[in-house]
Amino acid sequence: MHISPVLWQFLVKWLNASALFPREASTIAPYADALYFFLLFVTLLGLALVGALIFGFAIRYRKERHPVAEQVEGSTLLEATWTIIPLALFLITFVWGALLYFRIYNPPTNAMNIYVVGKQWMWKAEHQGGQHEINALHVPIGQPVQLTMISQDVFHSFSVPDFRIKREVIPGRYSTVWFEATEPGKYHLFCTQYCGTNHAQMVGWVTAMTPDDYQKWLQESTSGMSLAQNGERLFASLGCNSCHTGVAGARGPNLAGVYGTRVRLTNGTEPQVNDAYLREAILNPSAEVVAGFAPIMPTYQGQITEEGLIDLVEYIKSMSPNNDRLKQTMVNAESNREVKTTPTVIRH
Repeated sequence: MHISPVLWQFLVKWLNASALFPREASTIAPYADALYFFLLFVTLLGLALVGALIFGFAIRYRKERHPVAEQVEGSTLLEATWTIIPLALFLITFVWGALLYFRIYNPPTNAMNIYVVGKQWMWKAEHQGGQHEINALHVPIGQPVQLTMISQDVFHSFSVPDFRIKREVIPGRYSTVWFEATEPGKYHLFCTQYCGTNHAQMVGWVTAMTPDDYQKWLQESTSGMSLAQNGERLFASLGCNSCHTGVAGARGPNLAGVYGTRVRLTNGTEPQVNDAYLREAILNPSAEVVAGFAPIMPTYQGQITEEGLIDLVEYIKSMSPNNDRLKQTMVNAESNREVKTTPTVIRH
């Protein structure tokens, strides 16, 4: 179905002005709306056709005109027609929907990643630079943004109607969705999965900004520590650097440059090291034992928050193959130990 651009813009603006339809504020929104209006058109067309046939048959074959029932022979052409046409419409909808689905759930390679943690009853967004937001999300326009989301407690659902995105946020598992905002403005953010007594209060705003305004907001909102830097401190405080030293004979595998590669486990599998793998390896290390190492790592289940796990994952991502960051962490940890063990000299 083809609609002229002028008619399409008139239809969308009229729906927005009448508050019957959310704005089209992302690159994916027009594609989602096109499929929606196609389904609406086919539904109304089918409703009109079936209604017209019922009304016409009720008039033509009423009892006054046909007091005695007559045998009506079937028509192969008619039966084939009403089978093939609906089948074609269903297949068009299926292929169209599948292409749109893959477009929505496969972010571009240059997408900027932002973490979102859902909890009763708020959304917490964490930017790479260490900026933290509650029930708010600032993003630049013209830049693909991927949201990596997880729930701390129960099922939630992240939805921004103006962007035409909706994604379930599940406890214990990362889910992702992406969008590219096209117009500066503020857009409603909802939880669309009933998650408890204050579910209706789990709302917020997505603020789309020009790239210059977004960079200014980043500088003004920084906490001084990036997620990777927070993860580096947590890595040292948990004693992870005592095993994952990156040297020969270490008790734990080298983590520098491991993200994105495949590792061989003692059970023979070779999973890819991604966010989900690292999270599981921290919380349930006995299930992710790397070949050649003993299962001596303790579990940190219940000891690290979801935000802490995100920080650790970002730190591991930032480790370069030459292990510079890990070496620096080891030096810092050793310096801290020396400071703690050095006796204090009191001068009189």
